[in-house]
Amino acid sequence: MEFVVPAMDDLCIAQEGGRRGRLGQRTVDYDDTKEYKSKNLGAERRRRKKLSERLLALRASVPIITNMNKATIIADAITYIQELQKHVKHLSDQLLEMDELSEEAVKTRSDEFDPAEEMKQCGIMEDVQVTYVDETKLWIKIILEKKRGRFTRLIEALSYLGLELTETTVTTYRGAMLVSSFVEGAYGDTLTVQQTKEYLLEIIRTI
Repeated sequence: MEFVVPAMDDLCIAQEGGRRGRLGQRTVDYDDTKEYKSKNLGAERRRRKKLSERLLALRASVPIITNMNKATIIADAITYIQELQKHVKHLSDQLLEMDELSEEAVKTRSDEFDPAEEMKQCGIMEDVQVTYVDETKLWIKIILEKKRGRFTRLIEALSYLGLELTETTVTTYRGAMLVSSFVEGAYGDTLTVQQTKEYLLEIIRTI
């Protein structure tokens, strides 16, 4: 009995054909681009969905939409925003003008305000009263014209003379300022009513 061995060339050709050969084998074609295309398609769908949602939100925010296509929605939104910007600028200009008028009115009232005249109309006069408490402490009450910075200058003058104020109260009324306080010598000096009153009168005449 003779056995016929197929040639090796014939066997190789059957395997490389990609179809059913003499050995009954079948090759499998795998295309990895299909999976890539599927993922890309899903991402594109999500992007389109998000864009549509944002266009709907934009359309809901704009009161007047002339057409429902995308280009018109965006154009109408731009026009609406530009109108809002003009309105905001108009309101800002109005507020600025109102502030300027208010500042001018305050300045005018300040220029017209005369504390001395108002005190005179109310029968209030500048005055100094000093009451003895003990050898190192006196009680003072000063009525003077209300002017900007005058109270600060009063404190500075008293400090320069070596006098310290404690429990001080300040009240203003009709162009006048009332200062009441205890006064002591900064170095424990003995204070007299008459001398302290003369000091205070001199101070309110010069400040």
